[in-house]
Amino acid sequence: MSSGLSLAFMVIGLLAVVFALVVVWRRTPNSSRTPLAQTADHSQLDSASQDRAATEAEHIRARAQAEATGILERARQEAEQAAKGRREVEEEIRAVKDEVRELRGDLERRETRLADREQRLDEELKRIEDRAQALGQRKQDLDRRATELDKLDADRGKELERVAGLTADAAKAELVATIENQAKREAALIVRDIEHDARSEGEKRARKIVTLAIQRVATEQTSESVVSVLHLPGDEMKGRIIGREGRNIRAFESVTGVNLIIDDTPEAVLLSCFDPVRREIARLTLERLITDGRIHPQRIEDAYERGKTEIEQLCKRAGEDALVELGITDMHSELVDLLGRLRYRTSYGQNVLRHLVESAHIAGMMASELRLDPALLKRCTVLHDIGKALTHEVEGSHALIGAEIARRYGEPEDVVHAIEAHHNEVEVRTVEAVLTQAADAMSGGRPGARRESLEMYVKRLERLEQIAGGHEGVEKVFAMQAGREIRVMVKPDRIDDIQAQVIARDIAKQVEEELTYPGQIRITVVRESRATEFAR
Repeated sequence: MSSGLSLAFMVIGLLAVVFALVVVWRRTPNSSRTPLAQTADHSQLDSASQDRAATEAEHIRARAQAEATGILERARQEAEQAAKGRREVEEEIRAVKDEVRELRGDLERRETRLADREQRLDEELKRIEDRAQALGQRKQDLDRRATELDKLDADRGKELERVAGLTADAAKAELVATIENQAKREAALIVRDIEHDARSEGEKRARKIVTLAIQRVATEQTSESVVSVLHLPGDEMKGRIIGREGRNIRAFESVTGVNLIIDDTPEAVLLSCFDPVRREIARLTLERLITDGRIHPQRIEDAYERGKTEIEQLCKRAGEDALVELGITDMHSELVDLLGRLRYRTSYGQNVLRHLVESAHIAGMMASELRLDPALLKRCTVLHDIGKALTHEVEGSHALIGAEIARRYGEPEDVVHAIEAHHNEVEVRTVEAVLTQAADAMSGGRPGARRESLEMYVKRLERLEQIAGGHEGVEKVFAMQAGREIRVMVKPDRIDDIQAQVIARDIAKQVEEELTYPGQIRITVVRESRATEFAR
């Protein structure tokens, strides 16, 4: 390659010299081209012209050399650029060759890998075909064995039916019944253990909370009762109350809406009315008339109006006093009036207003122990019997009536639900409703809080014994502790321990559904086995 470049440079240099000589020759005057002729013809020229011509020739020669030098330089640069371009082309060719060589190697390696993979796939396909063939053969064997087993199973079933004397359906039903009884027994055992643990822990904590709540409530042991008997200063007052031809008594009953019963009871008359508020107004009216001594229809109307106003004020004052005692201030005025009317209402001899206040105190204390809102619990409990103020005017349960009244006057939904659910007429969904039931039962079930008539008491005890005696396997039933406990004696040869537990639960559920009673009733099932032998 270097020899080629040297040769190129030499050729280019020779061409440049030739080119310079040609240029010089063309620019030289004719006198300089034929010097011998010109010298002969013009010998007479002076030396000045010769000098000028020599100078011009020198300049032309210098320019020719400069141009020759420039041409040589450009030729050298072009030769260098040509050599550089050639080197670049050779490098690109070399790179392309290397890349082609590398690609050829990659293709060869890829072809090798593809050949190996194809070989492995062929081997795997062959193994899969062999395995599929083996599995097909095994499936045929399994199908044949399954057919044989089905046949053997059918033969065995027929043989078992022949030996046992039962069909397959009958044997299956007997087996299901046996498993079901066993499952029920095991479930009853598990339920008994769970209930025992929960009851022991729950009773322990509940007993503590209830005990603290009751200990902190100071209330009257003897219940307050509404008096419907009015004593007279003398029997001659009865004639004045009756009036001429019964005019006064008819006017009294017409104005007050209360029946006035005058019998042979000395120095006393009876006031009879289903509405305790009207009965109390009538009592005050009659007291005013007796004190004044002037009894006639006009005077009866005046006394009734004054007594009605006084009772309304007393009712409102009683409701306000009850709320102040409980620390409740934001309650609708209509609810306060209805609450005060319960001052003259009793339930089993217990004053309803005092019962509500007492229940609210108990509920507030239990709420404090359970870290709940005492104010909300007091509100729920003090209003739970508010419907009793209107039960004589509106048909329906006092719980549902009270809930509707509370909802109408803007009480919270928790309070409304506690009122409507405190006798389980609506399913209990909140803790407040449960505590309201508990406080109601504690206030009404404590000793000395309530009393009932002898006839109702006897009927309730008889119904308790009938409910318990109606279950299979029961031998004797005893209602004890004034109806607070039922003791059930069962036949030990027919009832086991698990069935005794089930009987106790069924009796408790039936009593809850059919009877109304204060507090709670304990059901005790006794299963006793005795062995007797005589020594002779």
